[in-house]
Amino acid sequence: MDVELRQLRCLVAIVDEGTFTDAALALGVSQAAVSRTLASLERALGARLLTRTSRSVAPTGTGLRVVAHARRVLAEVDDLVREVTSGRAHLRIGYAWAALGRHTLPFQRRWSAGHPETELHLVRTNSPTAGLAEGACDLAVVRRAPDDRRFESVIVGLERRLCAMAADDPLARRRSVRLADLTGRTLLVDRRTGTTTADLWPPEARPAVEETQDVDDWLTVIATGRCVGTTAESTANQYPRPGVVYRPVRDAEPIAVWLAWWRSDPHPAARAVMELLTSLYGSA
Repeated sequence: MDVELRQLRCLVAIVDEGTFTDAALALGVSQAAVSRTLASLERALGARLLTRTSRSVAPTGTGLRVVAHARRVLAEVDDLVREVTSGRAHLRIGYAWAALGRHTLPFQRRWSAGHPETELHLVRTNSPTAGLAEGACDLAVVRRAPDDRRFESVIVGLERRLCAMAADDPLARRRSVRLADLTGRTLLVDRRTGTTTADLWPPEARPAVEETQDVDDWLTVIATGRCVGTTAESTANQYPRPGVVYRPVRDAEPIAVWLAWWRSDPHPAARAVMELLTSLYGSA
């Protein structure tokens, strides 16, 4: 069974315009072409879709159901065409846990001021590529270098590594902590998108590890005092939480912030985004 978009458009036009003649005018074809197209659709579906009199056209019960589906299909196709043909006027930047931390709002405002022709959207997708592999975004801000050769990536900045802990944790009284202070604790990590693994510690001094896959759950558990976590500075900026405090881990290496995009199909705004982010992180 082959159903074509032109057949669906013809059916919807007939129903909307009320007559074959008016549908032909709306579609810019002959009345005979409208009749042939409708007939071919009815043959393909094996059902009568319209009842016709000398004065009017009305959908059958089956026709009403087909018209409803046709409208949805045509709307989806129109959205697809619009996204592909005018998609370069939109820029979707994906991120997993935290976007750009304290640089998020300055980036949004400076982008809008400098590039009003390209509408910016930040999209949170908790996947290793922050939605890039899934097609949810055009560029992605990630804190682990993509190991997929389909993607190009560049470091745009560095962020301190912080320890998140319950506000009444004894370590919370300190201005900073060391990795050794966390030995013997239970570390809550997101293995898919997080920046923390037990490899930060020597083999003989590694903390126990539990897993989560969501930043809100991560914070909720940490607030109880059962676990601690280490994360990029941007998480603290984007997710302040009552009952949770963040302290710098002074002997841990900073976390690189990467901008990634499709190697074979880079968004035209990729370079401008890279330059703006590098400038924002560089002025910190």
